[in-house]
Amino acid sequence: MTTTDARPATRTLERLDPATGRPGRAVVCADADQVAAAVRTARSAFAGWRATSPAERAGLLREAATAVRAEADELGDLLCSTTGRLRGEARESAVVAADLLDEAAVAGLGRAGRVLAGAPAAMDVVRREPRGIVAVVTPWNDPYPAAAGLIAAALVTGNTVVHKPSERSDAPGVRLAGLVAQALPAGVLEVVSGDAATGEALVAHDDVALVAHVGSSAAGRRIAAAVGQRGARALLENGGKDPLVVDAGVDPARAAEQIATGAFANAGQLCTAVERVYVVEEVADAVVAELARRAEELVVGDPADPATTTGPLVDADQLAVVAAHVSGAVEAGAQVVTGGHRLDRPGSFYAPTVLDRCPDDVSLLREETFGPVAPVVRVADFDEALRRASASAYGLAATVLTPLLDHALHAADVLEVGTVKVNAVFGGAPGGSADPRRASGGGAGFGPDLLEEMTVRKAVHLEGL
Repeated sequence: MTTTDARPATRTLERLDPATGRPGRAVVCADADQVAAAVRTARSAFAGWRATSPAERAGLLREAATAVRAEADELGDLLCSTTGRLRGEARESAVVAADLLDEAAVAGLGRAGRVLAGAPAAMDVVRREPRGIVAVVTPWNDPYPAAAGLIAAALVTGNTVVHKPSERSDAPGVRLAGLVAQALPAGVLEVVSGDAATGEALVAHDDVALVAHVGSSAAGRRIAAAVGQRGARALLENGGKDPLVVDAGVDPARAAEQIATGAFANAGQLCTAVERVYVVEEVADAVVAELARRAEELVVGDPADPATTTGPLVDADQLAVVAAHVSGAVEAGAQVVTGGHRLDRPGSFYAPTVLDRCPDDVSLLREETFGPVAPVVRVADFDEALRRASASAYGLAATVLTPLLDHALHAADVLEVGTVKVNAVFGGAPGGSADPRRASGGGAGFGPDLLEEMTVRKAVHLEGL
């Protein structure tokens, strides 16, 4: 594996430690020539990797999984210090990355195509073949699973990969890719470091057949436009503005626990974080009171301290977005129940926040906030909750809390999102596949269908002379 760290610097980004505000790890950005060199290396390795048997490719991925699992503590510490993710959660995300490498090694076997019912004297098959070079562009907030899942799916199906981690989590991304690359032949997995300009050079390269991107909707739109101009393929899992609906009859304590888990995990910096809460009026007072109590019990502090339950936002830019969204909602009439302010301490900390009676036409309910904020909208009944939950430019996921089976089934049917979760804000079995909707992207981002996204079909008709 070649990284841009060893090449001459053209631009350097200075990063700050989100927990202290002190200087952190600088990012050396690859320029267009360096990106092109990484793509050439991956291109040179493609023929040999494609010719490697699926079983051997799977075996190498299992070796990579073992290496990642062995370094989970180091990877966790690195992610914690770079992005402010709680150390325990950061370590667990590295373990999940290893699990995804193992999962792809198993799922990648035996998915080579199908035989058709043709003429008796002929053979007709539809083969699945690797696309070529896959650019994997991943986010900072949960970089290990996002990168491992996409890289593993691309590699096990015979593609080579050029990976660009987010500049906000560059060091963790480079380290994870390095551990995987050690198990592979040279050039099969390349890494380039940098910001949007580096990413633009990568996704625009003519030799990149597929761009697999997890990140913001704005970046996804730019990628789709660049890739579409040259007839390549984009696989996008982008931003979300995920709603959570609380039906009448739900225990307020249970509802508050689920909302708090979804809104405050990783300080709200997850693509599937709860960013809108629709509560039926009948239970709203009790739910809001219990939710505020839970928010106030959170321990905000050093993400490396085991006693901490909520860490900082990733940087000052993200802090500014959260503060602007909350202040705009309050100015429009939302009521601050608890929080609603930056914490007076070094680093990029924002108080866990609960807002009640939020109006619809504010950025807090329309744009991705990515912060520890639970905005509550009161509704008359379950049907109104579903209508307002569905009224969004995004369509990643939604959660419904209800004691009624018919309500659950109706919600699963009418919510236009990739994933509907009933009575559990997080969870789900391995191997599921979902297609985000609208501004949240398109194409399967995980599960067995992801392997098909990494391949192209070829029909072959064979007759004897």
